[in-house]
Amino acid sequence: LAFCRGRVVRVPKGPLIRVVGTEVVIPCSVSDYDGPSEQNFDWEFSRDTDFMRIVSTWDSTFTSEEYQKRVGHGDIKLRRSSNDAVELVIRNIQPTDQGRYKCSTPSTDATVQGNYDAEVQVKVISDGLSVSGSKARSSMSLRLSDGDSFKLRCSAITTSPEHTHLHVTWQIKNGSTWRDILSLTHEGKFQPGPGYEERYRNGDIRLDTGANDTYRLSVSQASSVDGGAYRCLVSEWVRGADSSWQKIQEKNVEVASVAMQRTDVIISTSNVSVTERDSLDLTCNITTDRSGIFQAEVMWYFSSSPDDTLSDAQVLLSVDHDSVVSDSTLISLSHVDRNSYRLLVRDVAVEDSGYYFCQAAVWVPQHNGTWHKVVERTSAPVSVVVTALEPDYEVFLNASKTPKFSDDPTELNCRITNAQDIEANIRFTVSWYYRQHLPSDDVVTEELLAMMDADWTLLLGDRSRERTQNGEIIFYKKAVDTFSLRIQWTSESDRGDYFCVISAWSRHRNNSWVKSKDVTSASVSIFWATQDYTLTVEAVKLKPFFVAGHTFEMTCKVSSKNIKTPRYSVLITAEKPLTDQSNPNGTTRIISLNQDSVVRLEDWTDQTRVDGVVLEKVQENEFRYRMYQTQISDAGLYRCVVTAWSPGGGGMWREAVNGLSNPIQIDFQTSGPVFNVSVHSDNPTIYQGELADLLCIITIEGMALEPDDMSFDVSWFAVRSFALDREPILLASLDRRGIVTQSRRNGSSDLSLERISPLEFRLRVHGCEDHDFGNHYCVVTPWVRSATGVWQQEPDIKAKPIFLSVKMDVLNAFKYPLLIGIGLATVIGLLSCLIGYCSSRWCCKKEVQETRRERRRLMSMEMD
Repeated sequence: LAFCRGRVVRVPKGPLIRVVGTEVVIPCSVSDYDGPSEQNFDWEFSRDTDFMRIVSTWDSTFTSEEYQKRVGHGDIKLRRSSNDAVELVIRNIQPTDQGRYKCSTPSTDATVQGNYDAEVQVKVISDGLSVSGSKARSSMSLRLSDGDSFKLRCSAITTSPEHTHLHVTWQIKNGSTWRDILSLTHEGKFQPGPGYEERYRNGDIRLDTGANDTYRLSVSQASSVDGGAYRCLVSEWVRGADSSWQKIQEKNVEVASVAMQRTDVIISTSNVSVTERDSLDLTCNITTDRSGIFQAEVMWYFSSSPDDTLSDAQVLLSVDHDSVVSDSTLISLSHVDRNSYRLLVRDVAVEDSGYYFCQAAVWVPQHNGTWHKVVERTSAPVSVVVTALEPDYEVFLNASKTPKFSDDPTELNCRITNAQDIEANIRFTVSWYYRQHLPSDDVVTEELLAMMDADWTLLLGDRSRERTQNGEIIFYKKAVDTFSLRIQWTSESDRGDYFCVISAWSRHRNNSWVKSKDVTSASVSIFWATQDYTLTVEAVKLKPFFVAGHTFEMTCKVSSKNIKTPRYSVLITAEKPLTDQSNPNGTTRIISLNQDSVVRLEDWTDQTRVDGVVLEKVQENEFRYRMYQTQISDAGLYRCVVTAWSPGGGGMWREAVNGLSNPIQIDFQTSGPVFNVSVHSDNPTIYQGELADLLCIITIEGMALEPDDMSFDVSWFAVRSFALDREPILLASLDRRGIVTQSRRNGSSDLSLERISPLEFRLRVHGCEDHDFGNHYCVVTPWVRSATGVWQQEPDIKAKPIFLSVKMDVLNAFKYPLLIGIGLATVIGLLSCLIGYCSSRWCCKKEVQETRRERRRLMSMEMD
């Protein structure tokens, strides 16, 4: 295919049949060419054999003398449609233009391939098409009313020598452009124009053919859109050599001008305002130019919105074209004259406010005696406002209870006064509002607390919903004319302005209630001056000096201001020295007593002295703390932390303020022994699987003690890092009673802890592993028996850590793999030797027979 490719010049397949005097357009295109994208074209014409040059896209001197005048006037020209296509345009073609037209393209290819020109035959025929409208010279004028029918005619005939078809289209112009109504195509098909499809399917628009080549347009149910100028557009079509249809000419004639007379429906009254219980009078006028017989059908609508689609409208009354009126008790419809209909609504109510519509339809008689509806119109809406008969009353708001402190009750009464003209069908409801106090002039919007519906259903606002459901806020009706709001426990956030709105509701004919009036009361301010709460706590030590083993006693006295009926909760804390390992943070919570006098042990962990601390309430503002059998480890600063509580809502207590007392110090002056602790190991670097020995050695300075007068709690810890930057892990502990406790372990190594002498404790790690490395140390808690036989706990002593390093035994690690490898290699080698020997002995043996030669004498070298 690549070898066959070349330039291709194309023109339409001929012959091209055209009508004299029309414009002819002959396209020419080129494809599959080389060179620049924009190609040039030359056109030539021949009647017989010789070609005459017409026009060229690139050579202005190309035109022959015979065509220079027509080309110069623009009657013949080239119109480029793309880089590779042009159109030859000949205006007002004549019979002398009949012949062959050749389109040529100069070569821009590297090699000459394909065709460089193409010819088409053009045949010029005479104009045999004639189109005419009515017999009158000018178009006729019609004046029609909505719903009328009319017919328009035009005549179209052709005497063309060729076999041509006519395409007839009726068009309307009621603006700036002509629009298609209905067409009879050259293929014999009916085609409605845009917007006329539905009317064509309903048969309101038809196109019929008649005698003498006439085409009749019939329009039924004419409307305002049918007004305008009408014309008949006829085009002549011929089938070309390629079997496609080609339009060869087109003619039109204006047939008629149609003017539509609109039928309007108007309500004579504009927007109306009436008072409740009065009558509403509206008149519907139908404006039409019809002079013949017709009847009107009228229907009145009511809607709450001015939407003229009447989608949610309510039918009030109607009268049909037989003058039959629908019945209603309070509404009447009367026929005033031929074109006027009156609507009367008696005893109007507020719910009658809205929009009223009048819809009218015109009916005309048919030849068969039936009535036909020709037009239907709806009036513009009329707004009707019914003013309610408002009751006359005033509203007064007062506070029967005002708070002096937080949590005091508040009660507001909203009362209806000076009520006049109050009927039995009037009902009152209340709405409560709150407005916050601001120090500046900022605008504050009110917040809804609660409101009542017409059926006295209480609707709560966001601000009061939760508190009302909890019973903290109560809304109730105190009397027939009084509504009350009660806040059981008023808080500081409730300070502000309060006001009420009394709404009057009127009962309507359908027993529904409609709000007719709102009256707002003056605001009442709920406010009290607040002062900061103050709380003072003083701690006093009752015994100025005591020794270990005695009872420590102190009291806490509390005083407060600006707190209503306070109660106190007390917490005793101790600030131990930082050397105390039991509490690294320095502060210990010992015992507490809450505002209901319930005592609780907090962080007191000495199981031997569970009952050793007591906290009691001496007076309403005085508390006493006792600690029996004090130990040296109890040394530190003791304080009272007091919280003042005030009564809150619902019997709850609300925290007011906290206070901290002065510190009371417990300091034991002793001249007893001084204990030191150290950790020792003969071999701190060991291999995996070996035994690690760590000794915790205690030394005593000062006064010597008998072994029976001292005992020790020993705990071993490990830090799995080189820099002591991780939390210590408890390994094992041995209390002074000789009970050993071990922590849970994950590895296969094991621990043992024992006392090997009165002042030495040994920790053993059996079968050490990698994770047993790290800094190890012991913590010792000495216990000393005093002369009175009481055991005293000394402060904890921490030894300096020793680093235990665990190495891997390379020889032991590779011993068994090497022995197994050597054994396997030996077995495989022996097996290979055995296989080789057997193969050579039995499988590959070859016997060689050799003739034995006797050697009885010596032979020379050459003979051998």
